[in-house]
Amino acid sequence: MKKDVHGDGTVCNNRKARFRYEILETLECGLELRGAEVKSLRGRAASIEEAYARIDGDEIWLVGAHIAPYAHAPATTADPYRKRKLLAHRSEIRKLRPRLELKGLTIVPLRIYFNDRGLAKVSIGIARGKTVGDKRETLKKREHKREMERATRRSRG
Repeated sequence: MKKDVHGDGTVCNNRKARFRYEILETLECGLELRGAEVKSLRGRAASIEEAYARIDGDEIWLVGAHIAPYAHAPATTADPYRKRKLLAHRSEIRKLRPRLELKGLTIVPLRIYFNDRGLAKVSIGIARGKTVGDKRETLKKREHKREMERATRRSRG
């Protein structure tokens, strides 16, 4: 399998998730795809910025993820925003359900990638939404870190 620019098989990241949410736990799931969706993923034609996951019965579904139709596929391709089943062990899903029933917890996709065997995987996180104050604190920490890096670069050079 040819590695992408990142070198770890990453197709797309949800960069806003770590800013909007406090990630409490992560889980790796498989992704059930149809037709030429795998080819689209290999071409990095996907977005999970506005996506989330939901548990229905004993299954987890990825909702709102966009996988663009493959350009060379026939015109009868599936909806790019359709619900996609996430493949996880039933015991893992049963452990997740009670945690999600707590106030304010949700499941957010963090990244889609191909593992060493070439299988499409989704890294999901159990998350709690951040308040405006928490987001401001994150921005302050990020800015402070940048200033420290600039200062160390100036002192070396």
